[in-house]
Amino acid sequence: MDHFGSIIGRSPALESLIRSAKIVASTDVTILIKGETGTGKEVLATSIQKASPRANKPFITLNCAALPESLVESELFGHKKGSFTGATHDKPGLFQSADGGTLFLDEINSLPLCIQAKLLRFLESGECLAVGDNKPYHVDVRIISATNTDINAQIESGDFRQDLYFRLNVIPLELPALSQRVEDVELLAEHFLTMFAETYGITSPKFSKQTVKSLRNYKWPGNVRELRNLCERLSILLAGKTIEPENLPREFSSCNFTQSSSFTLPESGLQLDNLEADLIMQALSRTNGNRSKSAKLLGITRDTLLYRMQKHKLATH
Repeated sequence: MDHFGSIIGRSPALESLIRSAKIVASTDVTILIKGETGTGKEVLATSIQKASPRANKPFITLNCAALPESLVESELFGHKKGSFTGATHDKPGLFQSADGGTLFLDEINSLPLCIQAKLLRFLESGECLAVGDNKPYHVDVRIISATNTDINAQIESGDFRQDLYFRLNVIPLELPALSQRVEDVELLAEHFLTMFAETYGITSPKFSKQTVKSLRNYKWPGNVRELRNLCERLSILLAGKTIEPENLPREFSSCNFTQSSSFTLPESGLQLDNLEADLIMQALSRTNGNRSKSAKLLGITRDTLLYRMQKHKLATH
């Protein structure tokens, strides 16, 4: 069974990543998954868990940025009754809930400094200490963490412990941005359309060739998550239809024209005929009037150059 089948793509960068993930999945080594928001870090962590010897044990996730600092310690390590206002009973932490399995700490870069020391202690000794307790407990938990930022910059600013980073970063796995694996865009989009057609019991729409081109040219700042959300919207609104470029959001409208050109159209516009005549004159000047060389510079045939010289009433003799 391929536990990594939920990671869609055939690009060399992604295939190399999956090969590495399959190797480390069979071990208990600590993994740090790096990648932009929306690249699928939790999907990769889940796949590693399913392919590991801990597959039948708990897989617990925590987004370190989702809780206020005052609650993170209690959530991770648990607390004793009376340890703070509102602690009316003993509460086990996520480490205890994940005993024997895996704890996935997403956005580890947001973990408060005071909690980083306790996490480091666990990684070094397997010991955890509940809030309000003075007797540590031991658990068997594998740590997979993820970050969408450059932790090295946080180390330099004093916001992240370097020793903890070394412990977390034993095996780094970096998910490429969707813009770095353009060849996977169409494959992912088709997968999502099929998935949502099954989910909602509707007929899957199809992409026109020009729409596929627009999808491939787009930068995808939200990565795979953005593509997934777009496909869900299109699946519902255009079920059974052909998706044309005009059906895409406004931000896609100019992507076909800006991605392959280094020339930017001025806000005030321009006179295309004047620009063309000027470029022809520049080419002729650079080649000392040699029409064949000028045509080559402009990327056109000699006959086309002569025709356009006549069109603009430029000297042809």
